[in-house]
Amino acid sequence: MTKSTDFFERVYDVVRQVPAGKVTTYGAIARYLGTAKSARTVGYAMNAAHAYADVPAHRVVNRIGLLTGKHHFGGINTMQQLLEVEGHTIVDDQIQGFSTAFWDPNECM
Repeated sequence: MTKSTDFFERVYDVVRQVPAGKVTTYGAIARYLGTAKSARTVGYAMNAAHAYADVPAHRVVNRIGLLTGKHHFGGINTMQQLLEVEGHTIVDDQIQGFSTAFWDPNECM
């Protein structure tokens, strides 16, 4: 991770590390960055991440695996389609087998 002081850039550095086929949460990223109560701000960073082709924002979901940020992608099903290409099954906007798919930066970085 770079030593950027800009919070959004620090979030993007973490999201760039999420492997294909895995997902993480807004809260897990916030905890990793030492700002446990800033999950909502991580969400704001994800909303702005679409300007960066190298930030896989589709791999960031809420704490129970819901695709809460899906409306920020180009189409209503774009986030789901990107996740399905990576092997996830989505039912009613929720990742099935979320606990298996979860990538925790606190344990992996």
